[in-house]
Amino acid sequence: MSKKAGLVIGAPIEGRSPTRMAWERIKGDRTAKISTFTIGVFVTLALTAPIFTWILHTSPDQFHPETLDPVFGTNPIGKFGGISSEHWFGVEPRTGRDVFLRFAYGARTSLSIALSATALATVIGVLVGLISGFYGKKIDLVLSRTMEIILAFPSILFALAVTPVFENVLEGWGVPTGNTTRIPVMIIVLSMFGWPYIARIVRGQVISIREKEFVEAARSIGASRTHLVFREILPNLWAPILVTVALNIPTMITAEAALTFLGAGVIDPTSDWGAMLLASVPFYSVDPTYTFIPGFGLFLLVLAFNLLGDSVRDALDPRSSR
Repeated sequence: MSKKAGLVIGAPIEGRSPTRMAWERIKGDRTAKISTFTIGVFVTLALTAPIFTWILHTSPDQFHPETLDPVFGTNPIGKFGGISSEHWFGVEPRTGRDVFLRFAYGARTSLSIALSATALATVIGVLVGLISGFYGKKIDLVLSRTMEIILAFPSILFALAVTPVFENVLEGWGVPTGNTTRIPVMIIVLSMFGWPYIARIVRGQVISIREKEFVEAARSIGASRTHLVFREILPNLWAPILVTVALNIPTMITAEAALTFLGAGVIDPTSDWGAMLLASVPFYSVDPTYTFIPGFGLFLLVLAFNLLGDSVRDALDPRSSR
């Protein structure tokens, strides 16, 4: 074995799989690193929220009237919404509840609803896309028209209309009222409008893959349709599914906050960023910090997910960035 021009002659050549090459591109992408770090900060904050209740010796629902101006009654004492060593992000006007704890628990609520809705929409969308693209003909026609009809609805307005209906149905089944009913309804409603986007992408990929040689070879040796769909086609769809999921999560986060802001989301006193924005509207002129904190957090998290989704897409398909 000898060396020549910096290369080891006779050394085995190590191949790189598409997955490994995509992973190396992501690791070398500064935008992906920053986005992942930002998302990690929010996820860590959501997971460790109970620890901060012990550190600050309070809870997100506990009122602190001593932090409010006794003259005006609703305004926090001090600058920037009453920021202090006891209340890192200040306190809520009118209630005196700790804004940092409500922000941390709000991140937990928003992320859990958005991730659950994304997971449910992905499962439904992938299944419908597989069936529609593989079987084609009348099945494809019916499912494609269904996707188009759902996509034609104004999702937010329709969600506002159907949320009370679904709540009444669940309450009729004996589910307790309040967030025990409201949160599952939000997940169902958000996923109901999210799955067609995934299904259309999967359907297009399946139509292309089902005519490939390896699928025809499996079909020629007697493989069942179930085997063809889930063992031959589905493993080749992970890249577009992963990109779609990464780009769908910020949409769900925004939609969840919008529903809560419009009164069809999480019910107080449960912490939520949309609820914080709604509660801050009457006080934006006297305490802009209270409006800025959940608004900037929502903006930063959605931006991080969008940038990470773009980086994942470019890593999996380098031609898309050209």
